[in-house]
Amino acid sequence: MLSTPSAMARPAGQSFYATPDDAHPIVPIGRGVIPDRFMRQVVPYANNLDPGAIVVDSSNRFLYLKIDQGRALRFGVSVGRAGFGWSGHAKIMRKVLWPKWTPPRSMIARDKSLAKYAKGMPGGPNNPLGARALYLYKNGKDTLYRIHGTNKPTSIGKAASSGCIRMLNEDVVEVFKYARIRTDVYVLAHKR
Repeated sequence: MLSTPSAMARPAGQSFYATPDDAHPIVPIGRGVIPDRFMRQVVPYANNLDPGAIVVDSSNRFLYLKIDQGRALRFGVSVGRAGFGWSGHAKIMRKVLWPKWTPPRSMIARDKSLAKYAKGMPGGPNNPLGARALYLYKNGKDTLYRIHGTNKPTSIGKAASSGCIRMLNEDVVEVFKYARIRTDVYVLAHKR
């Protein structure tokens, strides 16, 4: 069973404290920035997955971190916009605090203004990967998809990314704490 400190299930708008090793302060979003249904909460969740497993429901824009056989922590997320979604089973094989962001060549081809970041943008509050990134691998290979924080909190609950799973920075910090290397991640296909 995954331990669930009260801070993990805090009500919307309640104080948030980053870890002492954070290079940048993490300011929690206030009520009204995103719909309340996308704020972190403990929900009933029964399936045959082991505690600690992560399931992303792309259609409903939720990430579930399984606590025990009957409950999960549910977080609102942003998923891939039309044509950029990804689904399947992967494993977390790398975890990074305040990750460097390097846009893929295909993204730079679509938006030439990103060329200045071809060698990477240092981690920090303005970085699109936010406070943490969990790198998803399939069959030992990097999928190039991530579960990560965001510098665009109003994107939560929308299909707005280039395929990655975006979370509020305060939420990805919690998932980062409990996710282990080799954690199973199941991204469910978007249903139209």
